[in-house]
Formats: sequence, C-alpha cells, structure tokens
Amino acid sequence: MTDTAKAPTVVPYEFSRDWFTGNIPTWRQVVDKNKPRKILEIGSFEGRSTVWMVEYCSIAAAGDIEIWCVDTWGGGIEHQKGGQIETDMSDVERRFDRNIEIARGTTPHKAEIHKLKSFSNLALAKLIAEGQTEYFDLVYIDGSHQAPDVLMDAVMAFQVLKVGGLMIFDDYLWSMDQPGTQDVLKMPKPAIDAFMNIFQRKMSIFMGAPIGQLYTRKINP
Repeated sequence: MTDTAKAPTVVPYEFSRDWFTGNIPTWRQVVDKNKPRKILEIGSFEGRSTVWMVEYCSIAAAGDIEIWCVDTWGGGIEHQKGGQIETDMSDVERRFDRNIEIARGTTPHKAEIHKLKSFSNLALAKLIAEGQTEYFDLVYIDGSHQAPDVLMDAVMAFQVLKVGGLMIFDDYLWSMDQPGTQDVLKMPKPAIDAFMNIFQRKMSIFMGAPIGQLYTRKINP
C-alpha cells in the first residue's frame, strides 16, 4: 500500500455581506489596463474588496504589491444599534484580519498589507506628513457615507495619489433614505460631485463605466 498525498485543505474566506462582487467586471478592466501596485483603501470592512485586490492586482502587476487599509472598524451610523444595517463591528474586524491572512497565501508575489485602524482624516494626514504625497497608484474611497466625510477623504486622498493614478468612489448613488426624501448630507454623491467640479482641471471621469461607483483619474497635480 502506497501513501497518497492529500490535497491541501482550502480555508474559505468569511464574509457576511457582499457589496463588491458586482463591481468586479469593471475593476478587472481598470486593473488590467493600469496595473496598480500601491493601493490605498479607505473603508475595508470585512476585506472582501481587499482580498480581491491582493489576489488580482498582484497577478496583473506581475510583481509585489502593497495595500494600505484605513478603517476604524467602528462602523458608520447605519451599522450602529438600531441602524439600517446593524452590525457587530468587532466581529467584522475579526473577519477582516482572518481574511487578510488567508489572502496573503494565495499569490505568487508578495502582498504587503498595512492595517491603519484610524479615522481616515487622521490616517491621511499621517501619510501626508510622512511624505507619502503622490505615492499611490489607486485610491479606493469606500468609508463613511456622510457627505462631509466623503469630501474630506477625496480632498486629502488627492494629495497622496500619483498623477495618472486612479481614484474610485464607491456608493455614488447610495442613500439610506427613500427617493425624494434624501438628506444630501447623508449620502456620498453631493460630496463626490462637489470634489469633481472643483477639481475638474485635475481629475477626469471614465466615460461609459457603471455609475454605482465613479471611476476617475488624476490628470494634473
């Protein structure tokens, strides 16, 4: 009787929500064309988008990548007790940590993950102060849905994004309220529009892409 090697056990990722999979076809096109290697993600939640970037971006770039994940893991107002999506955020953070550890073992290239447990304005200020201006190839803004927070994230993230780099906004059309009753201060779209209007000579929009997310490029410093 001969010994037979057993196939390794595949440990699955652990997610409770899926707000990213529907965006993957567009992301594939964007990543294949631009091959980002230095990525900043504002709002990581359980890491579903993060692990996809670990797996896919390293292959597209054919080399090592680094991803900086900024999140308080305290949740937004919609995640608090009595909120629209009430969530145990301590469990969300545990799943994020576990999923990232699994993802690190899936790629032939090194994926350096920096977890910044912080409010985004403080994390971005720290990156800027430490000289990481025009450092990132891709910034993904998917943190707070409150308009003032989204606007601050966009303006500060602009400073750390390279010319030619991508800034992708999630939840462009998101609102907790019913159509016709939206509070403009509690949705990302007014903030994203304000940023793009003011920075229109420095940013361009990808035409033809689905607008559940907004895909943009930094064209001037």
